Amino acid sequence: MSERAAPFYCPYCGDEDLRPSEQGHGAWECAACNRAFQLKFLGLLAQGLRHNDAGGKQI
Repeated sequence: MSERAAPFYCPYCGDEDLRPSEQGHGAWECAACNRAFQLKFLGLLAQGLRHNDAGGKQI
């Protein structure tokens, strides 16, 4: 997958009017609330998710 993933909405106000920022890779600007934020993929969890007998997530 070579193209970057884009957020669907602002994490602060929920608006969808987002534009890539000039601040660098993963940076976005929200025109509605005038905030800038950055998204970064940290990696996969080593142990992953395991379900216990009660059906919930065990960390």
